[in-house]
Amino acid sequence: MSPSAESIVRDYYDALRNGEPLVPYFRDDASTVKFGISESLFGSDEIARALAEQTETTDNWTVSSRHLVVDEHDEFATMADDVTMAWTDTTSGDRHRFDSRWSATLVKRASASDGARDWRFAMMHVSAPHDL
Repeated sequence: MSPSAESIVRDYYDALRNGEPLVPYFRDDASTVKFGISESLFGSDEIARALAEQTETTDNWTVSSRHLVVDEHDEFATMADDVTMAWTDTTSGDRHRFDSRWSATLVKRASASDGARDWRFAMMHVSAPHDL
């Protein structure tokens, strides 16, 4: 049995905390999109480059989920969460911290090795709320 969409989201948070590669969590497709607090990335190639740079230039991540909601269907799932995240920029030494909002759509894909199906992000949006 393949892992649930929720377990994939939690695994992604763990990979971020541990400095592990994040690219495998995203669908390899030109239509995959990732919006970060200060970036807009279109297509898996652009996402892969940005995530590799992020992994190389950041350290000491904390990711604290406060309200993860996952709605899983046959071929897609949605997620939303309030996340406190922090990291250290390894080039400047600056520590960054944000209370953020995450939302994403995940799609199922067939695994080439064993026929099992698992989840990949097709779209992810991370933003930091501002008081008006």
